[in-house]
Amino acid sequence: MESQAVVIAAVGALGIGAQWIAWRTGWPAIVLMLAAGFIAGPITGLIDPEAAFGDLLDPMISVGVALILFEGGLSLDLRELRHSGSAVWRLATIGVLIGWALGALAGFYIAGLVWPVAVLFGGILIVTGPTVVVPLLRQANIQTRPNSILKWEGIVNDPTGALCAVIAYEYFLRVSEVPASSLLDVVPPLILAAIIAGLVGYAAARLVAYLFPRGAIPEYLKVPVLFTAVIGVFVLTNQIEHEAGLVAVTVMGITLANRDVSSIRSIHPFKENVAVLLVSGIFILLASSLRWEELTYLQSSWRPWLFLLVLLFLVRPVTVLVSLLGSDVPCNERLFVAWIAPRGIVAVAIASIFGTALMEQGVEDGEKIVAFTFAVVAANTLRH
Repeated sequence: MESQAVVIAAVGALGIGAQWIAWRTGWPAIVLMLAAGFIAGPITGLIDPEAAFGDLLDPMISVGVALILFEGGLSLDLRELRHSGSAVWRLATIGVLIGWALGALAGFYIAGLVWPVAVLFGGILIVTGPTVVVPLLRQANIQTRPNSILKWEGIVNDPTGALCAVIAYEYFLRVSEVPASSLLDVVPPLILAAIIAGLVGYAAARLVAYLFPRGAIPEYLKVPVLFTAVIGVFVLTNQIEHEAGLVAVTVMGITLANRDVSSIRSIHPFKENVAVLLVSGIFILLASSLRWEELTYLQSSWRPWLFLLVLLFLVRPVTVLVSLLGSDVPCNERLFVAWIAPRGIVAVAIASIFGTALMEQGVEDGEKIVAFTFAVVAANTLRH
């Protein structure tokens, strides 16, 4: 218990310390947090989250990611879709399929991952990360439409990428048990689970929007009730299907953001503070959980570096430009959206969950997913 308290204190100090240094120096906070986690974990061995928290580590990270996605959903205004809705819809459908396919091909032919891992990793790479996109857009002077497109894509594609990874994982797991299995055995049940999860999140948001203005919840309990409801919805819908809870909390956040609930607007400063704490803590935990051999693999081969170049300068641009072909988005805005694709905490967290699951199943290359994802996050952030 005492060692766990020390780890919690160290993670908090490193995460917030990295955020403060980023503020003072102008360096990307995410890179500083990665560096702090690497130094505290695989390099010096000062922090070992798995030893400290054991089986609780993954649930802690999952709940934290759920709260981050809910907070991201609260920042989305449906009125923005009047000018960017078509582009967002294209990127969330056509873009997802193209990005998944190209990411999987790059993972197999360039990174050298085995097919099951490459396909699953391609799903994870769909995630673009609101925790990085939103602060980046806030600091830059960007026109309304590309700002809206990137923000919506970053938040909507997070649960989508998680579900793509689930589809890949469930399919290859099913094939290993029943070789005659097809995608039709896996995809329809997962889509149905995502729809049900979204409906649960929508219903929960409508209930909150109904109760809060009518004085059913005292002012001092509104924030605790809201966050407890989010966690409850996430856990409940995850029982339907693994990672379906991310869809539920995202829909819950978007629904609440677009209801006329003054109480929700008043908690914005609090939720942003919670998001900063969660992002800092989870990043440090995940970075310090890396093993040294996973880091040395990235240095010992040319494949990871070529993979990063292809991902940054081929996969993302092709995905966006093909998806927006024939749309009313001007060419300069398409090119700008194609250039911006930072990944963040959600991608790393999902990679950690599935990397662990693949290793437990004895799948070759499963342990490389997290290291590759960290490399993608760092490279994307430094590029921007």
